[in-house]
Amino acid sequence: MMLTKTACSCKGKSYGSLRGFTLVEILIVLVVVGVAIALVVPRFIQKADPAKIDAARLDVSAISNALQTYKLDNNMFPTVDQGLGALTKKPTRAPIPPAWKDVGYLEKLPVDPWGRPYLYKNPGEHGDIDVYTLGADGQPGGTGADADIGSWM
Repeated sequence: MMLTKTACSCKGKSYGSLRGFTLVEILIVLVVVGVAIALVVPRFIQKADPAKIDAARLDVSAISNALQTYKLDNNMFPTVDQGLGALTKKPTRAPIPPAWKDVGYLEKLPVDPWGRPYLYKNPGEHGDIDVYTLGADGQPGGTGADADIGSWM
């Protein structure tokens, strides 16, 4: 709020007065700013969804490729019990992979764009293996950002 001091003369007398914003003016500005935020913020949120979906697809593809390399080296995919962690650390539970790479198959295991671990099925419902995320809502099925994203897509 900016206040200015002005001189006012009435019948030859000079009075100093402070001028500022009225409560109504301040409320109008707050309402206008609130409406602008309400219109702009959802547009940014909607643009984030496609980027997260693309990131999930890239992660699923990278994990699937690492699993294929694992299978080429060891003649098998990791078991569900060993999980996707078998791509970063050599499994200690049977079956122990005979030719596991010392550097692993992934530097680190990514989490999906919504902060949850990727899921793995062996055998898969859609192929030899399934790597997938349940989307933004974390529930099977859905549409848009809530849709499942998997290696079979």
